Amino acid sequence: MADDNTTTDSTAKGYEPIPFAKKHRISVEDAKAILAKHGNDRKAADKEGRRVSL
Repeated sequence: MADDNTTTDSTAKGYEPIPFAKKHRISVEDAKAILAKHGNDRKAADKEGRRVSL
C-alpha cells in the first residue's frame, strides 16, 4: 500500500513568519514571537495577530 503523506497537507503545517506578518500587518519579530508561542495552532495565532495589529 502506498504511503499516506498527510503531513504534507497544508492544514497540518504552521505559518511562516513573513507571510503571517504581511497578513496581519505586523513586524516579522512580532510574528516570530506569536508563532513560537502558539506553534501550529492557526486559530490562536490568527487571533493573537489581530490583537497585535490594532
